[in-house]
Amino acid sequence: MKDHDFSATILVDKTPKETEEIEGGTNKLDDEFSYHYKDVHRCKMKLTEVIPGKKIVWLVLDNYFNFIQDQTEWKGTKVSFEISEQGDKTQVAFTHIGLVPAYECYDICANAWGGYITGSLHNLIETGKGEPNPKEI
Repeated sequence: MKDHDFSATILVDKTPKETEEIEGGTNKLDDEFSYHYKDVHRCKMKLTEVIPGKKIVWLVLDNYFNFIQDQTEWKGTKVSFEISEQGDKTQVAFTHIGLVPAYECYDICANAWGGYITGSLHNLIETGKGEPNPKEI
């Protein structure tokens, strides 16, 4: 079986507005930003391709998960968002290039990305309010 990158696609009525728990630039080529979620996940990304309203690609410069042994799995992978018009709607096609089923983190990461893209990002675009991380009880 061939390894495939993780992908998810959503169709929305609006365009993206903001992102939470991000430190650094997220808009122009060569911007770098860091993301964190508690002590579970930290990463540093660099924007390597920016075509406003069409495509954005992040390169994973550094990454840490507290639940896997191999901390290099994400390093050097790319996260791509391709935006296109579909009639009167906008399609956002997400691909984590290099996140493949052979990786230790694949099942957890694919599930998390799926929730972020089809849930939080979709809601953020549609309503202006996403839920990027689970609420603490």
